[in-house]
Amino acid sequence: MTSLKGKRAVVTGAANGLGKACALAFLAEGASVVVADFDREAGERLAGEAGLPDRFVFVPCDVSDVAQLESAILTCVDRWGGIDILVNNAGIAPKANIETIDEALFDRVHAINLRAAVFGTQIAARHMAKEGKGAIINMSSVNAELNIPDLLAYNVSKGGLNQLTRNSAIALARKGIRVNGIGPGTILTKLTRDAVWTDEAARRSILSRTPMGRAGEPEEIAAIALFLASDASSYVTGQTIYADGGRMGLNYTVAAD
Repeated sequence: MTSLKGKRAVVTGAANGLGKACALAFLAEGASVVVADFDREAGERLAGEAGLPDRFVFVPCDVSDVAQLESAILTCVDRWGGIDILVNNAGIAPKANIETIDEALFDRVHAINLRAAVFGTQIAARHMAKEGKGAIINMSSVNAELNIPDLLAYNVSKGGLNQLTRNSAIALARKGIRVNGIGPGTILTKLTRDAVWTDEAARRSILSRTPMGRAGEPEEIAAIALFLASDASSYVTGQTIYADGGRMGLNYTVAAD
C-alpha cells in the first residue's frame, strides 16, 4: 500500500536532514524525485548517493524566490509528465525572541518556512488538478503548538503552516488533492547530532520532556511521509501527525535516565 511506483515527487530542502530521508524513502519505493535545495554541494553529493539518474534530479533552488520554486516543480512536470507528490520541507530556525528580532530576519524565516509552502502548494496543485489527484505534505514541528521563546519566527511560521495544511486541504479536497503535515519532535539529523546531542545538558533537557526517552531518527519521519504520500492514506487530509516521542501530551518533565 505504500508503494510509490510511477509517482512523481518534488521535495524541497532535501539535500540534507529530514528532506533527504524523505527523498531516499520515496526513491526506494519506486518514485521519481526532484530535490530542490539551496545547498548545491550537498545536492550534487546526494545525486551521486542516489545513483538513479533516470529517477532523481537535483535542482539548485532558493525556495524564497517563487520563480525558482516554480522552476523546480516544472522540472518534475516537464521531465516526467506531471507531479503527484510535493513535500514542503525547506526551513530555517535562527534564534531571536520578541525583544531582539528584526524585520529582515522575521521576513526571511517566513519566506522560506511559510510563503514557499503557500506558493509551492498553489503551483503544484494546478498541475495535480489536471489529473484529479495528488498528495502535499508540509513539514511542521511540535513548535507549531509548543514554544521556544528564542525561536519566535520559527514558532510563528510553523503555526501558520498548520493553518495552511487545514485550509488548503479543504480547498483542494474536491480536486482529489490531499494535504497533510508532519510535526517532528527532536530528530537526530546530522545537524542535531553535531550541534545539540554532543551537549550533555541539552541532551538531558530534551529527554526530560520526551516520554519515550529517546530522540527520533530521520527514517522514522520519512516513514510517515511515505504513508501520507501513498494510497495507504487515501482518506486522510487536513491532518498533522506529530512524531515526538510523546512530547505533545506531556505537562511535566520526566527523568532522562
